[in-house]
Amino acid sequence: MIDQSTVQRILDAAEIVDVVGEFVTLKRRGTTMIGLCPFHNEKTPSFNVSPAKGIYKCFGCGKGGSSVNFVMEHEHLSYTEALKWLAKKYHIEVREKEESPEDIRERNDRESQMIVSEFARQFFQQQLWESDQGRLIGLSYFRERGFRDDIIKKFGLGFCPDGKDVFTVAAQKEGYKMEFLEKTGLTIKRDDWVRDRFAGRVMFPITSISGRVIAFGGRTLSQDKTIAKYLNSPESEIYHKSRVLYGIYEAKRAIIQEDSCYLVEGYTDVISMHQAGIENVVASSGTSLTTDQIRLIRRFTNNVTILYDGDQAGIKASLRGIDMVLEQGINVKVLLLPDGEDPDSFSRSMGASELKAYIKQRETDFIKFKTNLLLAGTENDPLARARLIGDIVGSISVIPDEIVQTEYLKECSRLLDVREEVLYSELRKLKLKSDEEKLKREEREAGQQQLQDLEQPKLQPQVVLPEKNPCAVEEREILRILFKYGKMRMAEIADENSGSVVAIIVDEYVLGELSADPMRSTDPIVAAIFDEYGQQFRNEGFDAVRHFVYHPNPQISKMVSDILSEKYSSSPFWKARGSHVEEEQDLLYYLVPKILQEYKLRYVKYLSNQILEKMKNIPGDNLEEFFALQGQFQKLKSVEGILSERLGKRTINH
Repeated sequence: MIDQSTVQRILDAAEIVDVVGEFVTLKRRGTTMIGLCPFHNEKTPSFNVSPAKGIYKCFGCGKGGSSVNFVMEHEHLSYTEALKWLAKKYHIEVREKEESPEDIRERNDRESQMIVSEFARQFFQQQLWESDQGRLIGLSYFRERGFRDDIIKKFGLGFCPDGKDVFTVAAQKEGYKMEFLEKTGLTIKRDDWVRDRFAGRVMFPITSISGRVIAFGGRTLSQDKTIAKYLNSPESEIYHKSRVLYGIYEAKRAIIQEDSCYLVEGYTDVISMHQAGIENVVASSGTSLTTDQIRLIRRFTNNVTILYDGDQAGIKASLRGIDMVLEQGINVKVLLLPDGEDPDSFSRSMGASELKAYIKQRETDFIKFKTNLLLAGTENDPLARARLIGDIVGSISVIPDEIVQTEYLKECSRLLDVREEVLYSELRKLKLKSDEEKLKREEREAGQQQLQDLEQPKLQPQVVLPEKNPCAVEEREILRILFKYGKMRMAEIADENSGSVVAIIVDEYVLGELSADPMRSTDPIVAAIFDEYGQQFRNEGFDAVRHFVYHPNPQISKMVSDILSEKYSSSPFWKARGSHVEEEQDLLYYLVPKILQEYKLRYVKYLSNQILEKMKNIPGDNLEEFFALQGQFQKLKSVEGILSERLGKRTINH
């Protein structure tokens, strides 16, 4: 970990305009700077940088944060990596904390496995190009597949010599330990028996998103049907196949530029498309798509086109996995290649521009593709048709955007010749069922966690179940007031004893009111901000804006940056003409108590609803608990009445 004093030096040096200005042309507009957003395509600038606050905010796509967040987002780095990037920019020496012996051991193990894997790549490449066996078998195979030498070198393709332990012996001669050869799966060891895992296979290195070798895929050239055609490295500390996409390192820049990603099945599909001039392509390497793989794509784009060959059975088997992609809010399109073609063979039949045009013309959205695919053969089978409708609506139900859902339902109504009302009814049923299952799952997990807490109270952390924050609007407004006016006077009152005038400071008043009526946000990020603010605000020199904008938790930093970003302000037009415009800070004595009362009212209503739900689920014979809850409910309703009275009989609905 980076030493805290070093972190502070980096944050002090990383001036927001300077950092953003490396990537965006900024022009001054009043107290802010504006430019074209680097995170989405736009013609009119909506990207704002505030030098005073040290934050950026795009009002087009919603991205915002500090200089560290900008580097994280733009360069696709972690928090620590972004700090190191900034340190390098400002020539700051990075000092890191002393690690525990266990931390050091784990880090060294991982690094040793990475080094062994890199040696293996170099060895396999050398064998491919320089050994007789490699050239005759491996290189000939790749060239027969139509791969150019430059493409073979670009992907680091190689050859593992046939024989029992040729690679293992060579690695040990270079000083690499058997422990790490085993951990990476390059060598199989059983007592005194040792063998190269990939002997006699052509090799495809699998790299991480940063380009480091973490595993291998090997293809046999043997005609022996008892030998697996493809063999992958086993899971290890550095390789988890569910979190990796083949070709992601080579493709990421092109994916960002094109704002789209082509998803294919295997190694050779990726390589062939690169050779054809299309680089925004990755492969799931023959495995079903996982959530981690989908999120990896989503770091670079929300648009995915899946390329299928003509195997109908294979396509139908993979359809279910696509629902996970839709669930992540990704726009999915599908291209069905001509019979007998796969991405590998098809990409070699035409040039890059021709291939791109072909894909653009023939790709179709996933829902329409799935509907047409499954619709075939159901004309005279009402039950099959009913199952189809349920299946299609099931896929639509996982899409998070309700507008997109609506459009798909309209299209499916037309394709299936079914009234929209029927589809909407089915959608509501599925959503209700999904919500019930989610609630049961959360209750089950909560019960299990409570049991663990009883067994190990000191070791098990408290679990907060995720739920929609009922007070989100009020809480964000309170935080905005704290960050903007926290140290300002909102009123002055005379001390009853001394008669002297006492200033009421905004943050003291707000935090005092909140602590007097113990309330805790259901949003863990908001709760964490309130907690940390309460601990820090009395400290001399505490700068709330700076503290939270540059917070190491990117979720906290982003939320605070969003809260501080105001798209609109009072126009100077009226002031220039002598009109009196009351500024917000002049009304704090009125606004602050009002928003706190609204917050309390909303929170009390939330608690009342929680108790009502508990009362509904109490068994009929448990009258004691029922009446106890009823008493709590009546007290809350009484408080609700008082708060409503103070707000002028105002009602807040949920």
